[in-house]
Amino acid sequence: MTEQRRNIRIPVKMNLEVSDIFKQDNVKVSNINAPIEVIDICRDGIGFVTKSVLPIGFYFNSRLEFRSSQNAINCVIQIIRQSKSEDGLYHYGCTFTGMPAVFDYIFEEMEEEYKRAEAQENAAAQ
Repeated sequence: MTEQRRNIRIPVKMNLEVSDIFKQDNVKVSNINAPIEVIDICRDGIGFVTKSVLPIGFYFNSRLEFRSSQNAINCVIQIIRQSKSEDGLYHYGCTFTGMPAVFDYIFEEMEEEYKRAEAQENAAAQ
């Protein structure tokens, strides 16, 4: 996959359930019940996989809970990209919309933790 994010992409394992998606022009699709596995996150958005087909340009409400800290973010996520892999899963790229700047500290903490772990892995490999 070609890197399209401006910020560090951090691998994570997080599960979400999407039941409703919507568009800004009051179009709403309900009862989707799409289980989602978040595979990475950055300050701008998330990447996830699911068996469900979700429409590009739609939004959904989410609560992201982080294991490494006691923090959680309630946010709105917009689906901006989709691709299908050989295993039949759909890979999505999404962006956060209206994310308050107050949550920057959560991503700073995650980025620092990721950099430390990556440096330790590189040192152990040498």
